[in-house]
Amino acid sequence: MSLHDLAAPGLEQCGDPRYRIAEIRAADPLGADALLSAVPAMNARADVPALIAALRALVPDPADATALGIPDALAAMRDLGLLLGSLKRHGIQPVAAVPELLPALRALGRRTDMVPRDTVHHYTTWNPVGHRQRMYTGDEMEGKLQDAVRMVFPGLVASLDSCAELARLEPYDPAFADALDRTAGHVQSMVESIDFTTAHVDPVFFAQEMRRYFEEIDVGGVDYLGPAAAQVPLWLVDLTLWQCDRDHSAYDAFLIDSVAYSLPSWRAHHAAHRGATSAVSKLSAAISWEATDRLPPQLTRSAVALARVLRILKSFRARHITIARKAYSEEVRMYEMGSGGAPIALLRAVLDLTRDNETLVRRAVEPPRPGAGAGCRAKPRTEPRTEPRTEPCPEPCPESLAESTASCPGSRTGPGGEPDAAPRRNSGDEARTEARARPPARTAPDVPGETTP
Repeated sequence: MSLHDLAAPGLEQCGDPRYRIAEIRAADPLGADALLSAVPAMNARADVPALIAALRALVPDPADATALGIPDALAAMRDLGLLLGSLKRHGIQPVAAVPELLPALRALGRRTDMVPRDTVHHYTTWNPVGHRQRMYTGDEMEGKLQDAVRMVFPGLVASLDSCAELARLEPYDPAFADALDRTAGHVQSMVESIDFTTAHVDPVFFAQEMRRYFEEIDVGGVDYLGPAAAQVPLWLVDLTLWQCDRDHSAYDAFLIDSVAYSLPSWRAHHAAHRGATSAVSKLSAAISWEATDRLPPQLTRSAVALARVLRILKSFRARHITIARKAYSEEVRMYEMGSGGAPIALLRAVLDLTRDNETLVRRAVEPPRPGAGAGCRAKPRTEPRTEPRTEPCPEPCPESLAESTASCPGSRTGPGGEPDAAPRRNSGDEARTEARARPPARTAPDVPGETTP
């Protein structure tokens, strides 16, 4: 029994075949078990001919791929994906090496309604555990990295419902705070996951060993990112809490790319709530209508609940940026950009945005300052700050609602919360970060981001 199974009994009864985790893990539609067990050894000796031969042996006929059920099709993409990432790590474009792969990837992408390559879900949640586990290196730390991502999948699935409910409610409704409390419980797994990663995975191992397996590959002229943990969609929670009506050009562009790698129901959630009114904006408007010094109890409860969720997200992002700084420090990094296509500067900017929204909500329920007199309860700003942040922020991130935002980790951003300039580029071949073609956005893609066959 895995961490996922312990955390989410009954998830497979949700109806979506993509949630039939045990069935997908057990599937071996390409008969790949024996071949894939040898992949870590092939990678260790950089045996490109053996990897190409293994991939060629597994590629299904497009008609056979189309005939697979969704769980089997997901398993097939998972197993091909291990060889895609392995070949690219050794400098080989898989489709160029095995041309018959292209129609198979497109057929599997259409069948599963996902991008035409493996994603973080294939590599972690849908990956078998135990002796059948698909791994690039076979290293214990790689297995722990996969476990860390498995931990968060159930909470993200559950948060989809609580966030959708939140979007239909107003802060005076008791159910508003209830939905936020449930969301807080769901996203707490993100903090537990990052703590698990910190305890078991050396950032240098990720930077110098694992990161190379998550490079983008060319599929029919479009570059698709590898199955890195950066694809875990925390934006599912950001969206209805604060992001849907807050513009930030760099984060918005990152989301356009990231959404394409999500499950179909998650993409639908994004489409339904993008441009709506966020929970932070609803609460700010409600508080601004209150003329008394003391907020109504239900409004206070809603504010406290919202601040709690934002504090958890802030705590996760503070921990994440600490790990990212170590993995992408000049001393150890082999790439400038993160595996999800974002620079460290964007992580800092999103941490600042999360912190600003948490501060806005928290100050709405803080008691008046001593000696301030009546009527001095802080009113929240209804817009994000526009002045540049200039103070350096120590670590670690505070956990208390009462602590000031200046003590939370982060760093400078430009006016309007824009991220600083990206870190200096390395010049070696393995540190290339040429501009990659983004998967073209579609409203309801058959295969998210795929070009026309």
